[in-house]
Amino acid sequence: MADIHIEEFYKDVAIALTQLYSAFPRRVNLFVEDIAGPDETDEFGLHSKRHMACFGALLWLAEEGFLRYVDTIRQEALDQAVLTQNAFTRLSSPAADDLVQELTGSEDPIGATLPPSVQEDLSSHIHLVRTALKSRDAVRIGYAIRASLFTDKASER
Repeated sequence: MADIHIEEFYKDVAIALTQLYSAFPRRVNLFVEDIAGPDETDEFGLHSKRHMACFGALLWLAEEGFLRYVDTIRQEALDQAVLTQNAFTRLSSPAADDLVQELTGSEDPIGATLPPSVQEDLSSHIHLVRTALKSRDAVRIGYAIRASLFTDKASER
């Protein structure tokens, strides 16, 4: 992927969704610095382009119906953010076997000897997003986010 801003967008979205999923159903404050790293404002009090891109990604997630929040805390955070039912369902749902194999790099079916509940957890979209984040591979992160959020669930079955 050549567009760095798109790679950063996918990474920001992945981190935000992971944080919200880990806290679900509690509402939490979602700080830009926790996602994009520390930021120093310039002499006019303006944030960097990177900080504002991350903040924009969080607002975009809300506009597209993946999260809800009560208010913004300046341009620093979203106050009382929580996943929507749509986002929670998408992230919790099992991914297609070929997608799981491609993103985890495993040739074997997901833990054939593991209990069904563990197999289901390991094949969920949120697990794929977390695995992609741990890999620090921008292509895998982007693929995991596109598969989790932008794939029509009806056509996946």
